Amino acid sequence: MKRRLSLVPVAIFTIFFLLLNAYALGGLQVLAPQTYVPVIFWSVVALIVVLMITAVIRLQSREPDKFFMLAVHAFIMFFASELLFVAVLLINDSYRLIAAVFHHFIFPPRSIIAIEIGLALFLFLFFAFLYGMLWGKYAYRVIKHTLYFDDLPKAFDGFTITQISDVHAGSFTNPNEVQKGIDLINKQHSDLFVFTGDLVNNKAEEIKPYIGHFSQIKAKYGQFSILGNHDYGDYVKWENDLIKRGNLQQLKKYHQELGFRLLLDEHIELEKDGEKIILAGIENWGLGFGERGDLQKALQNTTIEEFKVLLSHDPSHWEAQVKNNPSKIHLTLSGHTHGMQFGIELFGIKWSPVSLRYKHWAGIKEENGRVLNVNRGFGFIGFSGRVGIWPEITVIELKRK
Repeated sequence: MKRRLSLVPVAIFTIFFLLLNAYALGGLQVLAPQTYVPVIFWSVVALIVVLMITAVIRLQSREPDKFFMLAVHAFIMFFASELLFVAVLLINDSYRLIAAVFHHFIFPPRSIIAIEIGLALFLFLFFAFLYGMLWGKYAYRVIKHTLYFDDLPKAFDGFTITQISDVHAGSFTNPNEVQKGIDLINKQHSDLFVFTGDLVNNKAEEIKPYIGHFSQIKAKYGQFSILGNHDYGDYVKWENDLIKRGNLQQLKKYHQELGFRLLLDEHIELEKDGEKIILAGIENWGLGFGERGDLQKALQNTTIEEFKVLLSHDPSHWEAQVKNNPSKIHLTLSGHTHGMQFGIELFGIKWSPVSLRYKHWAGIKEENGRVLNVNRGFGFIGFSGRVGIWPEITVIELKRK
């Protein structure tokens, strides 16, 4: 089906992009005044613009393909890196403007040191993106948390849970690297394994080549899963609703083939030495991403006091319904954000652009005696890489205070 393309926003952004590059070139020529520099610079910019426009036009009548991904990634790498260079240039030009006000509007020259810093940052980010695309997207990290609870049943003191989220199997291109992640999961020897949604990008068939990989995951108390927003097939066009529903049913069957017990607004009891905890899972509930899940149904026939672990794909659900729920849900395991696959977590700094959308987007948060963990995701989607926010395997140990 041919999609309609609105040319106005494309034209506006193209003009903005060209003006941004003209400004960047002005700064670059302070370091490189040679006459051939603008020719090379504008040739690169023109190539990127042509690639993007062609990719967008092709997208009107076909699904995203390798050409589309190439164009998008080339644009992202260049544009994001250039924004960093321009930011340094703007800081320097702002200083020049202030200085000119106090010197009869005689502008001092642009600082060569500032432009060199900007260029260094451009190159750093460009190659960081390149690393993220080639290696970072499979650079699996094990992140461990020890969580203490007053009312954890004694039998579960030291109980361990391995969590992954957001596999997005349709984005994988290297089965051998994926297998390394599976081996790392099994190496944790956790009591319980849980997967918190988004097994595929859109279609059930995406997981089929990897069933042999993920079916290797085993845990003493079982492997459990839920659905994420991408699993429902909402982001592609289907010939009719019957085919779309059939896709979802096939995906549920693939969960069985993986050895995952899919929890759909329901709970099970995990028993150990005569004591138990509740493991509940709901269908996707997320602000702006479909509010399907029914928490009340999932907790039906449980008591307020029982120790509960909830699987809920989108962390906005925890903010909206879980952290203040009359029935205490001790631990919620989520994913969804991916940490936007881009950010920084170094030297006490923790930032990603996704922080503009979600209050808590990665790791542990505790409020009102309830704990949330947001997994950074096992796979990737959109941008075929990760920069600073690496794919995560979470291991949580439950301890009794």
